[in-house]
Amino acid sequence: MGNNSSNTIIGILAGTAIGATLGVLFAPDKGANTRQRISDEALAARDRIAEGALAARDNIANKAVNLKDRVVETVSAKKMTLDEQVETLVSDTSHKAEDVITTLEKKLAELKEKNKQFQKSTPNSKTA
Repeated sequence: MGNNSSNTIIGILAGTAIGATLGVLFAPDKGANTRQRISDEALAARDRIAEGALAARDNIANKAVNLKDRVVETVSAKKMTLDEQVETLVSDTSHKAEDVITTLEKKLAELKEKNKQFQKSTPNSKTA
């Protein structure tokens, strides 16, 4: 419940209580009857104010729970997104590492072949 709504409810309740009290005071009746009506109206106003306060408290509690739930959902979604990004990064890195290893193995094979050819072309390189 917003601040404006709370102020409006309080204003309505206060106006009702004041109006009822003034109505009782200005109505022609015996003193005992007037005092009883004032007492009854005060009790009724107290009950209305208590009900309004409980409703406001419940409304605020519900909004707090809803806000907490939205925050938890947002954080969970962001965490999942982060986890997915980390998984993608790890996967991409793994593939790149495999590509590097494959390339290095090819280069090693080429070097071994060149070394063989070099050994064949060089006469008596083993007896020095």
